[in-house]
Amino acid sequence: MRIALFVALVVLLNGLLGWFTNLPQDVGSDVPSGKLGSLSFAPFREGQGPMDEKFPTPEQIDADLRLMGEKTHSIRTYASAEGSMPVIPALAQKHGLKMIQGAWLGSIKADNETEIAEVIRSANANPDVVKRVIVGNEVLLRGDLEPEQLIEYIREVKRSVKQPVSYADVWSMYMKYPELIKEVDFITIHILPYWEDKPITVDQAPEHIERIYRQVQQEADSIAPGKPILIGESGWPGAGRQRGWAVPSVVNEAKFIRKLIEVATKNGFDYNIVEAFNQSWKSDFEGVVGANWGLYSVDRKEVFPLTGKVYENPGWFNGVIASTILFLFIVIGCWKPLQSLSSMRLAVFLLFSQLLALLLASMTENLWYTSYSDWQRLQTALIAGANALLAGLILRRSYALFANQTPHPKLGSWIYTLYILFAGFAVYKTFGLALNGRYISFPTAAVYIPVIGVLGLMIISYMTERSYSLKTLEINRLAGHQNTKADQDKIMGYALLIMGLALIIRESQAFLESRDFILAYPDVLERIGVALVFSVTNCQLLGWLMCLAILALPLLVSGGKK
Repeated sequence: MRIALFVALVVLLNGLLGWFTNLPQDVGSDVPSGKLGSLSFAPFREGQGPMDEKFPTPEQIDADLRLMGEKTHSIRTYASAEGSMPVIPALAQKHGLKMIQGAWLGSIKADNETEIAEVIRSANANPDVVKRVIVGNEVLLRGDLEPEQLIEYIREVKRSVKQPVSYADVWSMYMKYPELIKEVDFITIHILPYWEDKPITVDQAPEHIERIYRQVQQEADSIAPGKPILIGESGWPGAGRQRGWAVPSVVNEAKFIRKLIEVATKNGFDYNIVEAFNQSWKSDFEGVVGANWGLYSVDRKEVFPLTGKVYENPGWFNGVIASTILFLFIVIGCWKPLQSLSSMRLAVFLLFSQLLALLLASMTENLWYTSYSDWQRLQTALIAGANALLAGLILRRSYALFANQTPHPKLGSWIYTLYILFAGFAVYKTFGLALNGRYISFPTAAVYIPVIGVLGLMIISYMTERSYSLKTLEINRLAGHQNTKADQDKIMGYALLIMGLALIIRESQAFLESRDFILAYPDVLERIGVALVFSVTNCQLLGWLMCLAILALPLLVSGGKK
């Protein structure tokens, strides 16, 4: 009866925690009529992508455009000739959509000529649908063409179609190559506060967009007064790596879009939101953050609404159910042994068990959602399996400590081995982040169990031994492991700390090398200080550094035999 009561209280607490941390949030005024002015449309689904030349079927595009008819008045496309892209204008007309049609340009001349020919044909064949044409997207930013080559393509399209013609790139490219302003009928700029050299918070983003628009407008008016400007891309990622104070999240994505529309309406700005659907193929180049800018997930489920409040995780109740089921399995398996524990020790064990079950369910959901290929899913399965095994072993060790049982050598050896493997995994991942981490997410979720597990063992060890000595914190003592090589443990511990320091340095260096960051802070010492502040106040980075420190501590105090 006592165990049943405690279990019921823990389950209730788990449910309340899930509910409280996933309350719907107010993200600003509703989008008028629930429809956007224009929305970037790339119809790729899971397993499809332009790099592999795997394109959606006309039927899939038709289904997507039916959804778009509910969300936007117009769509912006990026390619015209590839795969099934030529069917888009006719299907867009079917669903009452207008188009800003794009021609994708790269470094291969033959492909460019094919794209140019198709966008000209399509614009002339579908004048009621294709209202504007964009020749090239960020081709100068990528360095695929020289400005002179791009201008020739722009001129060719302008001679051949009646619609206004433009070129799209990040706003600074129009500042760098002002000759483009004379060539286009309207200026198309991308303003993506998340990707700025000096990252912008979601609350600062509206002011930033307005300032950049005015800056470009002032430059344009000095060259070609009154030329229209289209914000060709603006949006916010719903998941992925934090940059400085720019935090990806579903709530922030929804908040950004609503604030952008308020700014656009107030100032009469022409805009296009990026994007309609999450693009899983982009994860190969831009990581998790590149794949999560859509209003819909890759499997066409709405990520957030354009009206009303927004949930960061609308499926949170499924996580509560999964973690509760895991917890109940643990309780059923331990029912008899648990009867021998005192009420205090029983309560702590049950709370610890529920916490590990919750973390395991959360980790699996998080990693699976951000896996976009069979290889990534295999890695997720291996990581989740290793975490589940370690969680079970840690709980078995926790019970042994509470029951004052003699350490089991094989159990201790398994815990120690898995812990060292996770520590090595953390060193490897941190090295990758320090080497080139612009698109790599912090792998915090992958080490939930070893980090929280070892903290739990520390607390339980103190409760049972009442010792304040650092030796009680060493991994061998916590795991009940009899033999170890202390020097090797310490090397791993120092490697974790060194990699953490290297990560801070490299994170700061990335800001210091950025052109706009240098312009914003010309004084070297001030620039270094601001870069360090951006780095050490990055909550995701701090979370990962804390994981490294917690993993390192039991290794650094290692002193040989138990």
